[in-house]
Amino acid sequence: MSAARKEPFEGHKKLERNITLLAVGAFITVAIGGIIEIAPLFWIDNTIEKVDGVRPYTPLEQAGRDIYVREGCYVCHSQMIRPFRDEVERYGHYSLAAESMYDHPFQWGSKRTGPDLARVGGRYSDEWHVQHLIDPRSVVPESVMPTYAFLKDKNLELGDPAANLIALRRVGVPYSDRDVERAMDDLKAQADPEADADDLAERYPKAQIRDFDGDPSRLTEMDALVAYLQVLGTMVDVNSAAAQEELASEKGR
Repeated sequence: MSAARKEPFEGHKKLERNITLLAVGAFITVAIGGIIEIAPLFWIDNTIEKVDGVRPYTPLEQAGRDIYVREGCYVCHSQMIRPFRDEVERYGHYSLAAESMYDHPFQWGSKRTGPDLARVGGRYSDEWHVQHLIDPRSVVPESVMPTYAFLKDKNLELGDPAANLIALRRVGVPYSDRDVERAMDDLKAQADPEADADDLAERYPKAQIRDFDGDPSRLTEMDALVAYLQVLGTMVDVNSAAAQEELASEKGR
């Protein structure tokens, strides 16, 4: 009985002392675990359960998103609310995977110097966002955010927004030929309350069409960034979508 107990211990000691044997054992263990995790992905079309409401960004929203990335806003703000009580109570319903399925790159983030922005859309007025970007401490005294007043003075110049949509379509964002064809017109129409934007509203449900920066005579980078911020978290009815996800998860078990 004593010898039987001693054998496994001796075998384990031998494995730990033999670097080659340990490396081989570790490789086999990792390989088996990797195959179990990866192999099923070859037999499913998509790992993300689609939910109603998720759509590609409009050209103006996408332009604002590019400015958001360009200015490094993602360094201090995350866009992923984790399913913990303290986060849900502060920021809103936890983030769903489908909500960022058309984000390239996604903005989940890893640090929060400022609050999470996953559901900031509609929480504040356009005027609040403009003032916050011009002088952050005028609305949030404890803010350490730098000022972005120059965005209101800089005209939005994109070159060819259709080319941007084509590039995104190549990585899986479902922009239609009509979206690409109308990209420049859509870009201008969304920030012009006088424009005929019925076609835009039909192709991009819940698109907010208005002047965003308070100066309807110009299309500025401020217009684009505020348009992007105001759409975050507004596309999906998160409660019904979460129920759909849970139902699909139950069926998959």
